Amino acid sequence: KRKIMVTIIDYGVGNVFAFQNVFKRLDIPSKIAKCKNDLIGSSKLILPGVGHFDYAMSQLNKSGMRDRLDELVLSEKIPVIGICVGMQMMAQKSDEGTLDGLCWIDACVKKFDETTIKHHTKLPHMGWNDVKPNQNHPLFKGLEQEAIFYFLHSFYFKCSNEENSISKTDYGINFSSSVQHDNIYGIQFHPEKSHSYGERLLENFAKL
Repeated sequence: KRKIMVTIIDYGVGNVFAFQNVFKRLDIPSKIAKCKNDLIGSSKLILPGVGHFDYAMSQLNKSGMRDRLDELVLSEKIPVIGICVGMQMMAQKSDEGTLDGLCWIDACVKKFDETTIKHHTKLPHMGWNDVKPNQNHPLFKGLEQEAIFYFLHSFYFKCSNEENSISKTDYGINFSSSVQHDNIYGIQFHPEKSHSYGERLLENFAKL
């Protein structure tokens, strides 16, 4: 088994240092990748993302890491987790933009229908919410009962194949708050802002 090296992909979108701080606290080796050569030796990949879909995709495409990431994820089957917009980028396309996504999971990204949301402030979906994982999923080990996480988004991930959905969260609709396809994982919430729950999930991912 290869030794753990969690690589956080820094393409100019997302707070990579928040993730590195979590792994420091957990005493799990991690590094930040800004170019293709920085990806060497990775046993796990983290693709963070915040903001607009097209901006994030164009930044990743410009980073020089895109082709190598495709090889690592699709051919070498290195486990990867996309976070917030990083998850949405794994789909084929998004209602938020016109660029193609990474197409790593058969899915599209849709905007919440505000008419279904009962909260006074409708979008974005912001703050703490329950995450109900599928039974016994290793990503949620120790988080089966009481898991709450911090969200900030107006678009949600819609899987073509419902089997790819590994947790649900209610916000007007019951949407997929995390997904998995083979070695590819995505979570809509922010583990780096979710205290001990988020630390536990990142630790679980590092040890998959």
